[in-house]
Amino acid sequence: MENKLERKPEWLKIKLETKENYTKVKKIVELNKLHTICSSGKCPNIGQCWSIGTATFMISGDICTRSCKFCATKTGVPLELDKEEPGKIAESVKLMHLRHCVVTSVDRDDLEDKGANHWAQTIKAIKKENPNTIIEVLTPDFDGRNDLLSIVFEAKPDIFGHNMETVRRLSDMTRSRAKYDVSLKVLSIASEAGFITKTGIMLGLGETEDEVISLMKDVRKSGVNLMTLGQYLQPTKKHLPVYEYVTPEKFDRYRQIGMDMGFDNVESGPLVRSSYMAEKTFVESRLK
Repeated sequence: MENKLERKPEWLKIKLETKENYTKVKKIVELNKLHTICSSGKCPNIGQCWSIGTATFMISGDICTRSCKFCATKTGVPLELDKEEPGKIAESVKLMHLRHCVVTSVDRDDLEDKGANHWAQTIKAIKKENPNTIIEVLTPDFDGRNDLLSIVFEAKPDIFGHNMETVRRLSDMTRSRAKYDVSLKVLSIASEAGFITKTGIMLGLGETEDEVISLMKDVRKSGVNLMTLGQYLQPTKKHLPVYEYVTPEKFDRYRQIGMDMGFDNVESGPLVRSSYMAEKTFVESRLK
């Protein structure tokens, strides 16, 4: 795919925020030797989110077994799981006084259970130390295996998220192992299990409006409650180029289309990411 774009438009320029809370979150993350998708994924909202005391924790290490062409996370052979990580995450959530925490992970296809038990232990540890905190998870697909998903479900997160990432036509080109229909299956299983479900996609990879609307219909049919749409930004020159910078007006249009479809809430904008303003998204959806 040819990269025909050079300069980012004005609406993608980010104001770096480094308030007192930013330093506090940074110290807690570094002290506990934690990984966050905020840093590993080169999220454009790290300043804003850390300044208001939120962070998305990334468990199971910082090396992914998959090599998706959009993702800035390192890929290769992961290290052994840190058995103390669930406790560290739980303590960090407590120190940050989080009312809503988000946990994601790298893919661990090297493990027999794909990391499902580590996921469950982390959720349970957070619940034990922080019984009033809403726990939102953003998980891998676990190859669509019901037995592994059940392990995570039994730990009872409050929101179950799994990202579709992109439209059907571009899925195989963009993702190294995950499949469009497997991701739909994961979301459907979670919805049928009674969870509030959430998914997200990136725009600007060459998708058409009809393809985006088709994906939104697919995930809505799968029972998904919450959705995010954001602009893809090329992490390095080795990653897929940006095909198009989608305008804020078009993002607004997609949000309205999604709300008309019956989603509880849709966050749609150039700088929106999967966990961006996660607490606000959840609270607003519950007020409907």
